[in-house]
Amino acid sequence: MTYSIASLVAGALTGHRRWKPAWRKPEPKPSYDVVVVGGGGHGLATAYHLAATFGIRNVAVVEKGWIGSGNAGRNTTIIRSNYLLPGNVAFYELSMKLWERQEADLNFNTMVSQRGVLNLYHSDSQRDAYARRGNSMRLNGIDAELLTREEVMARHPYLDYDNARFPIRGGLLQRRGGTARHDGVVWGYARAADRLGVDIIENAEVTGFLREGGRIVGVETSRGAIRAGKVGMAVAGNTSRVASLAGLRLPIESHVLQAFVSEGLKPTVDGVITFGAGHFYVSQSDKGGLVFGGDIDGYNSYAQRGNLPVIRDVCEGGMAVMPMIGRARILRHWGGIMDMSMDGSPIIDRTPIDGLYLNAGWCYGGFKATPASGMTFAHLLARDAPHPTATLLTLDRFRSGAVVDEKGMGAQPNLH
Repeated sequence: MTYSIASLVAGALTGHRRWKPAWRKPEPKPSYDVVVVGGGGHGLATAYHLAATFGIRNVAVVEKGWIGSGNAGRNTTIIRSNYLLPGNVAFYELSMKLWERQEADLNFNTMVSQRGVLNLYHSDSQRDAYARRGNSMRLNGIDAELLTREEVMARHPYLDYDNARFPIRGGLLQRRGGTARHDGVVWGYARAADRLGVDIIENAEVTGFLREGGRIVGVETSRGAIRAGKVGMAVAGNTSRVASLAGLRLPIESHVLQAFVSEGLKPTVDGVITFGAGHFYVSQSDKGGLVFGGDIDGYNSYAQRGNLPVIRDVCEGGMAVMPMIGRARILRHWGGIMDMSMDGSPIIDRTPIDGLYLNAGWCYGGFKATPASGMTFAHLLARDAPHPTATLLTLDRFRSGAVVDEKGMGAQPNLH
């Protein structure tokens, strides 16, 4: 079924009793051309592009739980392309362009809202750094505006501009940035991939890999063995754990990233705001809740829950930039598992094991990268060559030293 005004009216006239499931629940076939491990946004986007862009439809997505049960539903939904370095700039701008046409491509309302992303700066040196990043963006055809204190104040008068420690001097604005609905993105890709013949196999945890002559030829799952011409891993925070089943040790650490939502409020925050003197970012959802987050927890973990020190740190950052947030009650908070790479940038590459491909190391950039991640990983799986925008995001950069260190933190995954 194609979603449209006509189908919506027809559904309403029949009491919404004739809607069909958005995707099938197939039994796994014995073999596929490609098996994608991971039923989050990246895995589903990869499967969709394999079918839609490259014509490879004998594809399965295997997910240990239900679709979107991992990081896809555990983020703060921000989309942006305000990056500095080659390797990231073109990649995230590709993603932004795909976000802008996503709803038409998928025939699904993913609630893309380009309300703007504003990075605040608090000192002259930080202003200069933001000006450099903005210049890099504009040289690459990406919108960027360096705002003065007065221009920021006109947009967001409720911020604390005269904070004794962190006075707001201005900000870097990308108007095309904003938010999207994380569940809608996952459902949209799942439905679109399914319509093209992709099998989405839920509740099928990968327990091992099938090998023949040193090559990966499939996966062992809790629902039986599935053979494949190629296997792609897109399992985010569980990358190290799944890769270990193939005997791989990767330059990745897993950390918990907490997120929070307040009680519903009247429309207040128009866009996304990030605090430049600490790690805090906030937007407002369509239901009125303030959605915000901050740093990852400082220790390695596979638990989808966080700890109190980070909660305190996030709330302190919020109070420093937006004191009125202290009047709002936190409705709930949750944790997602982040696959932190050694330079803070992703990895989209073949592994040293023939037949096994890797999509990992997303750090804080996973959700916003979803469309480009799917496009570029599908390109790699289909053509055995990196997509032009992902040529620097290879695994061997950690051996050669050609890292993509966006934040300049060195080999410190917990600081990226």
